[in-house]
Amino acid sequence: MLRAAVLGSPVAHSLSPVLHAAAYAVLGLSDWTYVRREVTEAELADVVRGLDDEWRGLSLTMPLKEAAFEVAATVTDVAQAAGAINTLVRRDDGGWDGANTDVAGIVGAVGHVDHGGPATILGSGATARSAALALVDLGVRDVLVASRNASTAEAVVALLANRGVAARHVALDRWADEPRRLVVSTLPPAASAVTAEALDEAGSTVEGMTLLDVIYADWPTPLARTARAHGAEVVSGLDMLVHQAAVQVELFTGLRPPLEPMFAAARESVGG
Repeated sequence: MLRAAVLGSPVAHSLSPVLHAAAYAVLGLSDWTYVRREVTEAELADVVRGLDDEWRGLSLTMPLKEAAFEVAATVTDVAQAAGAINTLVRRDDGGWDGANTDVAGIVGAVGHVDHGGPATILGSGATARSAALALVDLGVRDVLVASRNASTAEAVVALLANRGVAARHVALDRWADEPRRLVVSTLPPAASAVTAEALDEAGSTVEGMTLLDVIYADWPTPLARTARAHGAEVVSGLDMLVHQAAVQVELFTGLRPPLEPMFAAARESVGG
């Protein structure tokens, strides 16, 4: 038996077991299992150290994406730049390689957008850094970073600037003053109402805008509802989750799964 899991705290809400199970089934990997495990930052190193050779891959959710640097033997360039590891892959020598599939997940979720114009990132945490790298991959060259925390926002601005992207920070409640073609919200649910109110107060026309809201639980968020009411295309975080999980499955097993069975399993799990 080969084993994989998603680790985090809290982790009970995670859809990763649903997505991986669907992928393993369609790939015929009957000897693979995937579970959830509640793990805190303080526990991560000991938990990973205690895993035997049956364990081949780990998906990491909050708050482990930065703590994982302490247990990874090597780190991909993308994960290093993002400052976030959401995937640990078992090495032949028993160690773990750290990777970031969130960037690929965001690219997959909004790759259909005509992204030649400017974009906005809402938030400035680990997922915002992944969003910044995704926008670079998509060819965006002008990014507004809207965040309450100026210091972490400046880190995202610097990440973009180092890659030749014009970027600047604005206060979170002013993000809608400059509507942009593509918006990626990396905000937690608690901040969604604030950004929705800012959009209402700005009275901006957002027809032609695409919003990716990385949240997928308790959908739609206040921001997603408001953006849709103003004419925007809204993409759920479920799309990002499926795309990044498909990359994880390939890293764990060496096989790339088809996306549709994973999307079907995800939609059924959240009630359509």
